[in-house]
Amino acid sequence: MTNKYYNDAIIGNKKIIASYTEKGELQRLCYPEVDGRQFIDYFQTGVKINDSNLIYLHQDINNKYSQEYVKNTNILKTNIENTYFNLKIEQTDFALIDQNIIVKKYIFKNNNSVDLDTKFIINSKILSNDLERFGSRIIDKGIIQYNHNYAMAIFSNKNLYGHKLNDVQSTLQSAVIVDKDYIGMSNEIAISYDIGVIHSGEQQELNIFILVNENNEIEEKIQKCVKLNTNIEFENVKKYWNLYVENHSKIKIESNESDFYKKLLEIYNRTILLFPLLINDETGGIVAALELDENRTKSGCYAYCWPRDSIFITRAFDLLKMEEETEKFYNVFCKKTQSDNGMWEQRFYTDGTLAPCWGYQIDETASVIYGVYDHYKHTKDNKFLEENLKMCEKATEFLFAYTENLLNIEEEDLVKKELQEKYKKYFDITKHVSYDLWEMNEGVHLYSLSSIIAGFECMKKIYETIDNKQENLRLKQEKRNKIALKLNKYIQLLKDYIEDNLIDKNTKTLKRNLKDNNMDISVIGAVYPFNVFNPNEKVIKNTVDKINMTLRTHTSGYLRFEYDNYMGGNNPWIITTLWMALYYIKINDLDNAKKCFSFVVNTSLKHGFLAEQVNNEDKNFKWVIGLGWSHAMFIIVLNELLKANEGKNN
Repeated sequence: MTNKYYNDAIIGNKKIIASYTEKGELQRLCYPEVDGRQFIDYFQTGVKINDSNLIYLHQDINNKYSQEYVKNTNILKTNIENTYFNLKIEQTDFALIDQNIIVKKYIFKNNNSVDLDTKFIINSKILSNDLERFGSRIIDKGIIQYNHNYAMAIFSNKNLYGHKLNDVQSTLQSAVIVDKDYIGMSNEIAISYDIGVIHSGEQQELNIFILVNENNEIEEKIQKCVKLNTNIEFENVKKYWNLYVENHSKIKIESNESDFYKKLLEIYNRTILLFPLLINDETGGIVAALELDENRTKSGCYAYCWPRDSIFITRAFDLLKMEEETEKFYNVFCKKTQSDNGMWEQRFYTDGTLAPCWGYQIDETASVIYGVYDHYKHTKDNKFLEENLKMCEKATEFLFAYTENLLNIEEEDLVKKELQEKYKKYFDITKHVSYDLWEMNEGVHLYSLSSIIAGFECMKKIYETIDNKQENLRLKQEKRNKIALKLNKYIQLLKDYIEDNLIDKNTKTLKRNLKDNNMDISVIGAVYPFNVFNPNEKVIKNTVDKINMTLRTHTSGYLRFEYDNYMGGNNPWIITTLWMALYYIKINDLDNAKKCFSFVVNTSLKHGFLAEQVNNEDKNFKWVIGLGWSHAMFIIVLNELLKANEGKNN
């Protein structure tokens, strides 16, 4: 397998997700959610031509490659040309919209002057551990690989030519796929299909289906699948995604013939197509990105849902008319994952269960209240606010207790007691318990406190909105008035705390935390999205000057913070650079905003994907490809830039 730690292309529906290398090699297959079970250790395909050894489709030295998505779809085409035999192979991969099936359509075209007797070979190894029960069984048109209570079937509408279930690697190179056994206890298999003799200038087709499902239903589904007309299914999937892009292209971009516009439009459309692949359709949970390291050897762990990321992603959802997805996130996922004491932990699986965490992070809780009201501002849907009122009130009570703890306000400190009990194995709880938004430093952080202030401000507005739209019982109204007074008091106290403790008195710049003066791009969060400071305030201008001196790279992208060492460090991030673009838009400095935005557009990847980071040396991608937060910030900045340009022209 090549390029193990990167997903160059992604296809899927709302149940099954598959990722590919730039050469078309299938490297990950997840079901029944985007962060569900990963089935593929490797899935290698190849051909045997006449008397040749196995020619791997995705790594032979004689192969040339090109790859593209069918326009405005999640249908991936990879063209492979074997120059030794002059055989061209067109591989088309797509997921059926409403079934757990990946279709792999192959067209083999013989451009040689001689006939080519061709066999197609699949070598599949399911991802498993020693404790899982696995095995395989041959069926007429393919094979079923079992992995505990799930199964993956690989089959065609053609009968098998050969198979090998035991000691696969011993003869694989010679492409001798012969075995009398029909049942195997290995997690690796090889099967072959006879394409037949392809005469010079002619072509042959082969359809391969990959079905993943619970064990007890898989054979019935196989029987239905072999009857599918793949050409009709291709057109159905194409039509579905074309219509999806059309329905969600709500940001109007003026077209032109420039390469920049073409790249911008490619990112825009790819974002629309990526977002539904990141969502758990049952709960509304949103993964940060498709997983890229199942064994966590290179600090993978991206297929989780962070409320922190999600408030930016749901804002982008709203701008793309994905309001239903936004509401499911808050109405279902957030309610499901809120702790009894009102807080949200760092991260979750998209089914709503708690994922591994290493501490407490206050902005995860405050961000949800902010996100709820942010969605209301977009829709003006009072029912949505009313449905989430109790959830926000619980979160507010937790934030009250946190604030009282931080500021030594003499009130009953239940949250401290609860946190002490919850995390006593890891550290002694103090008022400095929260991790920063990067989950690296424990302490009191400007971004975190800004998120609390924003949460309190939004809670005030939620009450005002609900009270203005409905008659309330007197006691309920009195309670809300009392809470509103407390909100005002705590907002001011937190602002005073920031003024006293998180502004450097010498340089008149914002500090990221109480511990050090290292500059951190997240301090801009106090301007956007949390609106604690006006962007034109002197302290903000001073801070931006310092950011430009310390975090801006020669490539025009921005680092997260000084001395960042994640994935080698010293690389600009997409979200940080777009964060600066938002600041510049707010002060009407559109030239600098466009420079930041252009950096992102010009460093986008093939197919329109955005990475997490950009290599500061060669401007190539670095680490995660298709990061939801990066794509969300792109949509937000694009929308703000267009509004600013419109305002300037008017």
